[in-house]
Amino acid sequence: MAPSSEHQSPLWKDLIKAWGTSSIPSMTLSSLALALHFRPLQLLPALFTPLLAFSSYLTLAGFKIDGAGMTAAWSGMYVLLASRRKPPSLRTKFSLRGGVRATAMGLGIANTIAGGYVYATGDRKAEEEERKEINRWGMYKDDDE
Repeated sequence: MAPSSEHQSPLWKDLIKAWGTSSIPSMTLSSLALALHFRPLQLLPALFTPLLAFSSYLTLAGFKIDGAGMTAAWSGMYVLLASRRKPPSLRTKFSLRGGVRATAMGLGIANTIAGGYVYATGDRKAEEEERKEINRWGMYKDDDE
């Protein structure tokens, strides 16, 4: 018996696109980076926090493709820098801080893949039409005035 078209599971492309256009993953990585690198203060990794928060803001402002691209770029850079650091011992690798670090790196990899996919396959004209339709802050004037 063939499965009905109404009950099909979402395609992997739809799941990746939903992840890439969401503002939650970039804010989550921003929060994890903040927790890991502000005590003790490590300046270079701490700079990723406001950049990831801004990419989340871009997504919420209606620039989903640009927000996804920025999230992909900064998440990938964060993973590259975080993977260079090696924990001093096996014991610190399996601590709470090590778990948060592994979660941050896994989330960064997922953000890089999903954001890169959305940025590469995004339709900017459709996104602009959606922004004009929503007109969140009154940026676009009505034609009937």
